[in-house]
Amino acid sequence: MNRKEPLKGKKILLVDDEPDVLESLEDEFEMCIVHKARTFDAAFQFLQDNKYDVVVLDIMGVNGFDLLKHAVAKGFPTVMVTAHAVTPEALKKSIKLGAISFIPKEDMVHLREFLEEVTLNGERSVWIKLFDRFGGYFNKWFGPDWKEKDEFFKEFEESLKKSEEQGFI
Repeated sequence: MNRKEPLKGKKILLVDDEPDVLESLEDEFEMCIVHKARTFDAAFQFLQDNKYDVVVLDIMGVNGFDLLKHAVAKGFPTVMVTAHAVTPEALKKSIKLGAISFIPKEDMVHLREFLEEVTLNGERSVWIKLFDRFGGYFNKWFGPDWKEKDEFFKEFEESLKKSEEQGFI
């Protein structure tokens, strides 16, 4: 693995219905082999015909959760990005359906850095890294006690901590 550019040569599928978002992401991942899709059908076809190191899916406008199911079934690490679906419910659904991460579009400028960190330091859970990095953002949007209000998040966080303590992640 190239420690200076851990994403170099990785094959990435970017899916978003907004052309400017796709262009920005494509520029951000210039060192990668990038496929782009603006529709569910185009993205689904890419998922059927290719293997990817990472899939980045918008939630709204492209049926992102349905695409997530297909990507996970094929074994592709998948990151959900969203501007309009930043809710505890969307985060929970992303986790339950097997996404490796959930990033607000507002902070998408850090997506490359985040994926590089995950690639270089894969021993820690991606979700632990995500909550470390974006915990303040989620607290701002969901309220400071959002994890305590929902049994799913309490159990999920406890299982992450337990797995990390036992050296599984």
